[in-house]
Amino acid sequence: MRKDAEETLSQRSTGVSRRGAMGASLATIAAVTGGASLAGMPRTALAQSAPAPAAAPARPAGPQPFDFPGKERGLKLLGDRPLVAETPEALLDDDTTPIAKFFIRNNGQVPAEITDRDGWRFTIEGEVERPLTLSVAELKSRFQAQTFRMVMECGGNGRSFFQPAARGNQWTNGGAGCAEWTGVRLADVLKAAGLKPTAKYTGHFGADPHLSGDTDKDALSRGMPIDKALEPHSLIVWQMNGEPLPHIHGGPLRLVVPGWPASLSSKWLKRILVRETPHDGQGMGGTSYRMPTQPIVPGSNVDGRTNFADMTSMPLRAIITAPANGTRLPEATRRIPLRGAAWAGDYEVAKVEVSADAGQRWQTMTLTAPRNRYDWVRWTGAVDLPTAGYYELWVRATDSRGIAQPHVATNWNPQGYGANPLHRIAVLVG
Repeated sequence: MRKDAEETLSQRSTGVSRRGAMGASLATIAAVTGGASLAGMPRTALAQSAPAPAAAPARPAGPQPFDFPGKERGLKLLGDRPLVAETPEALLDDDTTPIAKFFIRNNGQVPAEITDRDGWRFTIEGEVERPLTLSVAELKSRFQAQTFRMVMECGGNGRSFFQPAARGNQWTNGGAGCAEWTGVRLADVLKAAGLKPTAKYTGHFGADPHLSGDTDKDALSRGMPIDKALEPHSLIVWQMNGEPLPHIHGGPLRLVVPGWPASLSSKWLKRILVRETPHDGQGMGGTSYRMPTQPIVPGSNVDGRTNFADMTSMPLRAIITAPANGTRLPEATRRIPLRGAAWAGDYEVAKVEVSADAGQRWQTMTLTAPRNRYDWVRWTGAVDLPTAGYYELWVRATDSRGIAQPHVATNWNPQGYGANPLHRIAVLVG
């Protein structure tokens, strides 16, 4: 293959991976059409009919190679203060995501590692009859252990697909993984503390110091309605994939709140405050982990005080994990086997389809039943190709409500939550 053809494939593959959807940005469309939007409306008309958006933040530099003890080098560094690294889709090809391939998302500094893991203690207090302070050893002895394979996903997963760019780490689809978590039901521990009738919400606190080093500030302190805390798959965990919970993933003890943003799954868990009113800690309110309840003009400068609500269930998402984006196949290839994963927050994955012709035709893939609720669905299948050449393979999932993934990132918001457009990969045959 000629060098210029190789460069074109590489450039297009990178663009497909970062954008992930069929539509181009308004700016790109304008450059091609001389100022027309998708509906053919001049951009000047759009400007006249909507409030002037704030200047879009500069898009951060792309992901960098990642070198961290115990992690595969294929992960991509998105930020080092705090430490954030994502997993490319092709590395999510295991049924259970290995620890070495699991994404990292910190909000503050990493606390000092603990040697006496069983001696680690945390407190439950607030709207309870019997405040508790328990060690990991006491959790293990007093409550029945549970193991579930469940997806954990950053609330900002998919952020890079928004146009204009939203604030924060520019995730593609790699801010997610599906591990086996072992611990006890949060509900069992809360019930042992005796929930009062006024117990309506939780607030969570970890031991990670604030980035500034200010001991009066929490790096992150989020909370949830008590019904989610009492859901039987919400756990306090000390093991990941059958091993002691790694320090970088919150060991010795963390929360796992499946189906909702991973920011609720507090690392290095020290305290749970049961409240009568919604939690007001760091990462609550405004535009933090909150979504517009009515669409806003992309790029708008809003504060989230009105027409915003906390993120709950994470959005539906499907990815192709094999072949990898940018794969080159032999000239004679006419059938490409495919593998991938799909998940749907609080809901179930009902269908996964793949298209090799830009969505003109869709082929239904075969789904493997999940082990338990909140496990991802692994899928397999194949697409047939008429000739050699360049192809983009699209995947979309449909959930148990009949809702399918959008072709482009929708419901733009300042901090870039909830973007779940179709995943696309590029392959070259020949």
